[in-house]
Amino acid sequence: MNRREFVTSTTLTAAALTILPEKSLFANYAGEKVKIAMMGVGLRGQNHLALLLKREDVEVVAICDVDSRMLDMAKAMITKSGKPMPKIFTGDNNAWKKMLQLKDLKSVLIATPWEWHKAMIIGSIEAGIKYVATEVMLGITLQDHWDVVHAAEKHDTQVMMLENVCYRRDVLAVLNMVRQGIFGEILHLQGGYQHDLREVKFNDGIKPYGGGVEFNEKGFSEARWRTNHSVHRNGELYPTHGIGPVAQCININRGNKFLKLNSFATKSRGLHKYVVDKGGESHPNAKVNFRLGDIVTTTIDCANGETIILQHDTNSPRPYSLGFRVQGTNGLWMDINNSVYVEGVSKPHQWDNAKEWLEKYDHPLWKKYGDDAKGAGHGGMDFFVLHAFIEAVKRGTPTPLDVYDAAAWSAITPLSEQSIELGNETIDFPDFTSGQWMTRKPVFALNDDY
Repeated sequence: MNRREFVTSTTLTAAALTILPEKSLFANYAGEKVKIAMMGVGLRGQNHLALLLKREDVEVVAICDVDSRMLDMAKAMITKSGKPMPKIFTGDNNAWKKMLQLKDLKSVLIATPWEWHKAMIIGSIEAGIKYVATEVMLGITLQDHWDVVHAAEKHDTQVMMLENVCYRRDVLAVLNMVRQGIFGEILHLQGGYQHDLREVKFNDGIKPYGGGVEFNEKGFSEARWRTNHSVHRNGELYPTHGIGPVAQCININRGNKFLKLNSFATKSRGLHKYVVDKGGESHPNAKVNFRLGDIVTTTIDCANGETIILQHDTNSPRPYSLGFRVQGTNGLWMDINNSVYVEGVSKPHQWDNAKEWLEKYDHPLWKKYGDDAKGAGHGGMDFFVLHAFIEAVKRGTPTPLDVYDAAAWSAITPLSEQSIELGNETIDFPDFTSGQWMTRKPVFALNDDY
């Protein structure tokens, strides 16, 4: 289910509670339930809420949001589920701080606008929460990322970014192929966020994701905050969907690290053109100067000799693609043409359809939980990323994606902004692990439970 399909539905409340099979994965769960509080129950938060309400091993004890419309939608979902109504926190921008005063609260899930993430993560850590799940991004400035890392280290808190694309079925199958040496030694990787979001960035809520040219106070959902980043910032604003999966292929932070980065941005035309085309040249938003280049290209050099290219492209008319490419000394996979080539197996100079390869190397996690993930958001991968977090909380173990992953992936944004501002200068990439990357071992998707 993509973003547009999810939001366009006028029966959101009912749909969100019927996307998973009626038989719960944990229907007979008899252990202590994970008590979780949610900061932000907008459309993305409601994705997570729907999945949490389906689990018998979870109790949603509190929800917090300043948007009464979103709160009402979330409360309707909870009522329909038959689960107890959690405590509601609202009224002002500091309501989340009051929520953190709840007793026996062990975990928090954050699904608010990006600019709130750092404060909410650190606030949760300092309140004694030991497991924090956050939607992307980790922070805005580079210092934000260091602050979160230092807080997590000081208080021994698990901070997991809910980067769901790491669990996409084809992505995990390709990771399985990489680990089995099918592509040989990995040399080069590509990814990105190539997704026409113009209807998301301009939306008045009257016709969800269709025809609006409003944002900020007059906008609906993400248009109330996300579009403003395109007004004031120029860089790789959304790197984690692209970088997370390819980082796992080359063990970033666990035997490898990002060394250097540079970024280039095209001119900015798409958002202005959209406003003029939809609202006319006299519309007030036609006078807005959008800083974000329509296509931002970032190159990263890695300690073990690999290169990575990321592309951010959200303001142009185009079909969706994350543009993945994983290439080694023996062959490669590309998602844009759904193809694999393996030297000595594929016909020379001819692509194989990736289907048979991906089925052969289907990851054990998908083999085990694929039926349970059916109907969950974004092709089922939302199930896996949330399942991994909840299982770590239940077992008291480290999360498979940790604070160092979150910081390294998310910090690409302020670093790319700096590179562009300095005339595309190559920037040294900070080591958030403080040297631990040399001895840390890979853990992601190596546990067949989560």
